[in-house]
Formats: sequence, C-alpha cells, structure tokens
Amino acid sequence: MKHALAIRDALLQWFQGEARDLPWRRTKDPYKVWISEILLQQTRVDQGLPYYLRFIEAFPTVADLATATDDRVLKLWEGLGYYTRARNLHKAARIVVDEYGGKLPQNAELLALLPGIGRYTAGAIASIAFGERVPVVDGNVKRVLSRLFNLDACIDDPETERDLWGLAETLVPQKSPGDFNQSMMELGARICTPRKPACDSCPVRAWCQAQALGLQEARPVRRAKKEVPHEEIVVAAIRREGLYLIGKRPPEGLLGGLWEFPGGKVERGESHEQALIRECKEELAVPVRVGGMVASVNHAYTHLRVTLSVYRCSLASAKEPKARRHTELRWVAPADFTQFAFPKANHKFLELL
Repeated sequence: MKHALAIRDALLQWFQGEARDLPWRRTKDPYKVWISEILLQQTRVDQGLPYYLRFIEAFPTVADLATATDDRVLKLWEGLGYYTRARNLHKAARIVVDEYGGKLPQNAELLALLPGIGRYTAGAIASIAFGERVPVVDGNVKRVLSRLFNLDACIDDPETERDLWGLAETLVPQKSPGDFNQSMMELGARICTPRKPACDSCPVRAWCQAQALGLQEARPVRRAKKEVPHEEIVVAAIRREGLYLIGKRPPEGLLGGLWEFPGGKVERGESHEQALIRECKEELAVPVRVGGMVASVNHAYTHLRVTLSVYRCSLASAKEPKARRHTELRWVAPADFTQFAFPKANHKFLELL
C-alpha cells in the first residue's frame, strides 16, 4: 500500500506523545485489557473509567470474576447499559478458569471463541496484550480509514466492511501492533471525530484523501437511520407493609438478570389503569388496586424510546404473587434498593419511593 510506512510511523509517533494516560494502557495484563475493551464497547472513556476502576478493585483476577455471583457482577455494571456485555464477560471468565487454567488464550482466533468477544475485541486483546499482528476495526477506525482512503461506499455494507478490515490489516506493523491499533482508535476518538474533525491537528493529514478533496465531513457514508419506535410502559410500585415488590428478569434478553418493578406495555385502546391490572394479573397472578402516579420517566435505548408511567399500587386480594415472567420475586424495603441492580430507567424514580 502506498504511504503505508509513513502513515504507520506518523501515527505511532503521535500516539507515543499524545495518548491519554489511562489505567489499562499502563499494563499488558490480558485480563485488564479484556475488561477495558468490553467496558468501552459503545461507552465513552470518561463514562467507562470509573466502572473499570470499580470492576478491577472488586475482581482483580479472572478467578475472582469467575467465582462472583451474577447479581454482584450486574450490580457493579449497573447504569452502564448493554448488560449482555456483563453477562458474557462473566460466562467467559468461567470458561477461562475451567478450560484454560485461568489464563486467556494468546491469539485472536481462540479469543474470538469466548462469549462476548468478537473479531474486534479479539484483535485488540491479542495485539495489545500479546503483540500479535492482527487488525482492529471499530467505529472510530472505520471513520479514519474511510477518510484516509476517501471511501465512497457505505460502511454498513458487508462488502465495504471486508474492505475496511483488509485495509486495516495492511497497515498494522509487525512491531508494536497494539500501539498502532490503539493509535487508530485514539485518532478517531479525539481528532477524526464524526463532526468537525480537527484536521489541522491530524498526524496523517498529509495522506488523507478525503481531506485533500474537502470531503472529510461526507465520510464515512452511512445508511439513513430508521425512526426509533416509542412505547408507553406502565410500572406498578406495589407496596405492602412498607415493602415494595420487585422481580428478577430472566438471564437472557434485554436487561437480563436485572431487577425491576412489575408492569409492561400499554396496548392499543387501554388506559394506564387497565394496562396495570392486566399486566399484574399476567405477571403475578394477582389483582391490584391502582393508586396515584409517582412519576413519568422518558428513557431511550438504541432501538427504542419508552415512557415509564409509575403508579403506586396495592394487592387487591390475600393471594401471594407468583413469578410467572420473572425468575424470582422479592419484597424489598426502599433502604435496600441499593443492593439490587436495576435498569437505568428505574433509577430515575427510585428515590421517589
């Protein structure tokens, strides 16, 4: 590839002088590199940093993580979102202990067999911790490569993604592949940003084809985003003798393993009261009385926007609730809410209870 050597040298030199001082960059410990890479998937560095520090303090080794309870892992992850990451991390830690003697596999091909580790994460761990010459391609790297080589094809297409991996692989040097991969990610995060890239500060500006043509803001080419649907959700804060009823979601699926208050989607033509009565009958096999509203909370996921309408409720019979959609039910005092991992949206109204 033309200019590949110059691009590598410029990026490595820039990274050595400009890289942010982050705790996972002060170590080659594969476990800590792994934790950081999983935490930073779809998460900003400033948001993920305190979670990383708490996680490493709680689970300093892969064995500590493997022997932890699911609830403990999810509680430490609480508020970070994308909880499948935490569940897969926990599963993978157990596999590493049981099948690999507590040591992570030392190449990307084997790393990619672990739950939650895809091609990008495997490449990051293998290159940073073990010095394997493998590429990484995340959102930041896609943007850098699209501008550097002025790619006019949509990066969401499988063919273009294959091309991007090929370009990245061509650029990775034999020496210091981990530093080079991190330099690409760092460049995309700090300089080659989605909007208003700081081209004047870019170490590879001289070889950037999109910038030379004034097309940097037109790259990368993406598909138009679909409109995110919105749902009305009702939540039952069922109280009895000073305690509230919460349920644990099944381990798989959205927000798996987290605790929540009963409730669900308002169907077409239903009032909030009707929806609450129906949902509690379906979820808990008990009738409820619906009282006043506690809060109305808006929350956005990547694929869905919701409005949670929270109502104080009470049981309308002496029947004991049954866990029909949850794996477990508990009556909990408000002072003990902090012991349970709740979805982020729930934290917006917990204090009101």
